[in-house]
Order: sequence, then C-alpha cells, then structure tokens
Amino acid sequence: MREAAATLDIQAIIHHQRNRFPVLLIDRVIAFDPGKSATAIKCFTYNEWFFPGHFEDDPNVPGFVQIESLAQTFIMSFLCIEEYQGMKTSFVSIDNVKFKRKIVPGDVLTIEASLDSFKRGVAKGSVRSTVDGQAACSGDFVVAVPAILDRFKPRT
Repeated sequence: MREAAATLDIQAIIHHQRNRFPVLLIDRVIAFDPGKSATAIKCFTYNEWFFPGHFEDDPNVPGFVQIESLAQTFIMSFLCIEEYQGMKTSFVSIDNVKFKRKIVPGDVLTIEASLDSFKRGVAKGSVRSTVDGQAACSGDFVVAVPAILDRFKPRT
C-alpha cells in the first residue's frame, strides 16, 4: 500500500467515495490512516440548503445531516484503501447515537472515525464529532460494501 497524503481535499474525497451534491457533506479529510481511522471537517454556513426550513427563527443542523456527515467520515477510514476506492456502501446499523449540542451556522464540525474491524465487506466502528472541542454527536456504525459482501454469499 502506498503512503497516503496528509489530507484529502474535496476532489480526492469524490475520488474515494460516491456521495455527490447535495449529499456530499464533508469538506476535507484532515487526517487518515487507511484501514484504521479518518478525521474530517464539515464547515456549516447559512447557505446550506436545510437551514431555511430547520428553522427560520432558530437555524440548526438537522440530526440526519449530522449522522450522514459522521457516516461519510467513517467510510473514508476504509475507502482510502486503494482496492476499495469508489465502492458503493450501505448502512447496516447505526447504534448508540447521541446528540450533545446544537450545531448552528458558522460552526465547524470535526469528525473522528475509528474502524474497529473490516471483514468480508462489513465495516464496524465508532465516530464522534466536536465543535470547538465540545462533544456534538457520536454513534456506532456498521456499513457494508455490497461488491465485497457478494463475494462471500453462497452460490446456488
């Protein structure tokens, strides 16, 4: 495996995973160790498509956007491995999700994902996020890579 760059900009993220506008949420991967971990940032501005509806008088980031940002960081922990780049992923489970603080326009979410195991196309791990060092959101994820998982299904 070749040594990875210290960070991944948006073009490199697009190369490694399949999310695209309007659901490509992470802005930069600021650190990663392929097969072990990834750290990304998401910069929230008032121009995000969801703020006017969530809520006009008290704009804050919806929970599903926070979860998807965590998931996109988590998948980068194994999609940074050259043989898996660009593969499709699917949620299997999301457990122990906790929302600790409101995220508002101007906040920068720092997301840290650790990959506990990646076997037969199933990745398990945990992700946590912070804003200015304060806990924001966390959860445990199980994500499948169908193209790999299919190799291990019994043939009829």
